[in-house]
Amino acid sequence: MSQRQDIRLRHLLSQECARIMANEGITDFLAAKRKASARLGISGKKYMPTNVEVEQALLEYQRLFQAPAQEQQLNALRQTALEAMRFLNRFRPRLVGQVLIGTAARHSVINLHLFADTPEDVMFFLMEHNIPFATSERRLRIDNNNYAYFPMLSFQADNMSIEITIFSLREERDPPRSPVDGRPMQRAGIKEVEALLQ
Repeated sequence: MSQRQDIRLRHLLSQECARIMANEGITDFLAAKRKASARLGISGKKYMPTNVEVEQALLEYQRLFQAPAQEQQLNALRQTALEAMRFLNRFRPRLVGQVLIGTAARHSVINLHLFADTPEDVMFFLMEHNIPFATSERRLRIDNNNYAYFPMLSFQADNMSIEITIFSLREERDPPRSPVDGRPMQRAGIKEVEALLQ
C-alpha cells in the first residue's frame, strides 16, 4: 500500500473517531480508536491517528456539523464551571479538559483541579454546604514515564456532572501531562474562564 493510501486511511480513522466522540459520548481516545478501527475494518498501528489528530478532527467535526448547538452546550458547561469555581475559590480551582479546550458536548463532564492541604479540607467544605458527592481516584501521568493516583470527588450542579481532582498545594505549578499531546495540561483560572465566556 502506498504512503498516500496510508495517510488516507489514517485520516479516515481520525474522522470516524471524531464522529464517535461527538455523537456517542465516548471521551477516551483509545476506546474511540478501537471502535473506529472495528467499524471501518482498518487495523495496524501505522494507520492509528495520534490523539492530537483525533482532537483536531473532533474540533472540525463539531464546527461543521454541530454548531451552533455545540457552542451553546459548551457555553452552558463553561458557565456552570465558572459558578463552581467561584464557589470553590478558596481551593484555587482550575478548569481543565474538554470544557476548557472546546471539544465538550452534551455528554461531557466538567473537570476541575483543586489545591488543598488535604483532600479532607475539600470534602468538609462540600459537607458544610450540604453538597452530596462521591469519592474515587483519578490516574494521571505526572511525567514522561510515571503515573500517580489523585483523590477525586464528583457531584452534580445544574444537571451537569462535575469532577474535582485534588492536588497538594505544591503541585499547583506542576500540572500533570495531557492525555492528548503528553505536554503539561492546560489549566485555566477564574479570570481566564470569564474571558472565554465574553
